[in-house]
Amino acid sequence: MPREGTGPDFIEALARGLDVITAFEARRPVMSLAQVAEAAGLARPTARRILLTLQELGYVRAADGGYALTPRVLDLGVAYVRSMGLWEVARPHMERLVAKTNESCSIAQLDGSDIVYVARVAVPKIVALAVQIGTRFPALQTSLGKVQLAALDPAEVDRILAEPSRSGLEPRVQLTKAERDAELREVRARGWALTDEQLARGIRSVAAPLRDGSGKVIAGINVNTHAAETPVEQLLEEYLPMLLHTAGEISADFARLETVPQVTRPAAG
Repeated sequence: MPREGTGPDFIEALARGLDVITAFEARRPVMSLAQVAEAAGLARPTARRILLTLQELGYVRAADGGYALTPRVLDLGVAYVRSMGLWEVARPHMERLVAKTNESCSIAQLDGSDIVYVARVAVPKIVALAVQIGTRFPALQTSLGKVQLAALDPAEVDRILAEPSRSGLEPRVQLTKAERDAELREVRARGWALTDEQLARGIRSVAAPLRDGSGKVIAGINVNTHAAETPVEQLLEEYLPMLLHTAGEISADFARLETVPQVTRPAAG
């Protein structure tokens, strides 16, 4: 079937190539041509040409009678993070916070009705959910999502949350619209968000917004804990003040970074 676009400038071949890349999952790291074609919704000859092109570019390799992604696909996501400079700005602050709390710290941004992790400093612990760069979760059941949704007007929140999640995860708690609106109003008023086992059993976190130089919320940063190890009182009384301080420092540094003139050098010759 032809890939549907939104206008005359839509490049169907590019969309199909991205469909093939995103067809690979953790549970199926190696896929046959038939599996790739089925997962991407493509005819086998089309899927084969795309795979061979990606293989020539270094994004795919032949493996065990099928195909697998190569680490080069990480360049696509890393380029996004690097283009913002957010990781370089946030990393030292996150590392200091992790050293003080001995808990993992992450930054995520909204993508539709999900959050996507773009930076993380992890502490090895027994936690119910595996998180890495690129992991996505439903936004409404996460502290990282709540602090970003709370910064939007209600109509925008309705539009975003009407989109289906692409996380593949069914949250433990589903909120009604009234519950959602009340919780986001509270987050907006106090400037931080708490999630206590709404996403999954055992996961407890608190998050604060990250802002750019204009004051716009561009991401969220959290401290993530295991509910069996860290009571809510410790999370709010001990970790939250440090998190708010860290979020303020990162936001200030990012605002300063935006004011630095960008110099473009002409190409040689």
